[in-house]
Amino acid sequence: MKILVDENMPYVEPLFGDLGDIIPVNGRTLTAEQVGEADVLLVRSVTKVNAELLSGNNKLKFVGSATIGTDHVDLTYLAERNIPFSNAPGCNATAVGEFAFIAMLELAQRFNSPLKGKVVGIVGAGNTGTATAKCLQAYGIKVLLNDPIKAAEGDPRSFVSLDTIMAQADIISLHVPITRTGEHKTKHLFDEARLKALKPNTWLVNCCRGDVIDNQALIKVKQQRDDLKLVLDVWEGEPTPLPELVPLAEFATPHIAGYSLEGKARGTFMLYQKLCQLLNITADKSLLDLLPTFNIKAVELATAPNEKALLQLARFVYDLRDDDKMFRNTFLNENGFDTMRKNHQHRREFSALALAYDGQSEVDWLSNLGFSGVGQ
Repeated sequence: MKILVDENMPYVEPLFGDLGDIIPVNGRTLTAEQVGEADVLLVRSVTKVNAELLSGNNKLKFVGSATIGTDHVDLTYLAERNIPFSNAPGCNATAVGEFAFIAMLELAQRFNSPLKGKVVGIVGAGNTGTATAKCLQAYGIKVLLNDPIKAAEGDPRSFVSLDTIMAQADIISLHVPITRTGEHKTKHLFDEARLKALKPNTWLVNCCRGDVIDNQALIKVKQQRDDLKLVLDVWEGEPTPLPELVPLAEFATPHIAGYSLEGKARGTFMLYQKLCQLLNITADKSLLDLLPTFNIKAVELATAPNEKALLQLARFVYDLRDDDKMFRNTFLNENGFDTMRKNHQHRREFSALALAYDGQSEVDWLSNLGFSGVGQ
């Protein structure tokens, strides 16, 4: 079996090596001629998968994309040819959820305003919004969810209106896809009027799409309201954010909230599982076996951590201040935004850090937060 794979997709050899001959290719310049004899095609978002690419191949058994989105794939064409397709929805959800949670802990420390006791409104309750809620609820934070589409679909969770979140939430974390038209349009969901209506001392976190906030309006409102605190990982006009906006954010990063080593591996692993299922063979590889050993073997806790100690544990895994500093120093350079993304050292997730503590019942929440080894 010939497996044609984007050369930048990680962990392909250990996962797919036993299933066939792996042929790495440049995904951006891939041609129909190269795809001609492939049985399996594994791509990322840089490859347009359509009739032009695949029409010369009559033996393709599976197309997989190690991405959340599918904009680059002609799903209708694949369905017409009965070619099975799979992507990797949610592969980076844990990374985004932990990023948002860590950012909130950092803000709490910076402004001496504990996260514990605050109300967090999550706008968009898909994979990343749900992962953020999981972290917050593990820590005992009250979470309000807003997602009119999920509510209409019959999702059993409790949802509130955006107006309710505006009125009650101390922190608002955005996790919606970008939708430019229709009833549930999210482009400039936070326009000047809504930004002005934020209650005093609101923290606003955006880890979804830059266009969800009107960035020009955000500059204007923030210049008038120093009480608003911003965490921005995404920007209108990427890869060239408005230079006046970056200094107004407490934490600023170049669309890397989802960049964890685990998330990167998870995307490829999900395609491996799907292909095994399709071939009716056992998926006997483990995701954990792919990842390198974390540089801290374990942390022994003498007592259940308070919020300051929790932030220290989080910083062992990921110190947001480092990426914030690097971004501020480089984003104005030519290709600075994309260069930082390309060269980013993918961080680890909480699960990489093992914690040891005797009084297990007091720290179950750390296990729910994602840390490993608690009480074992």
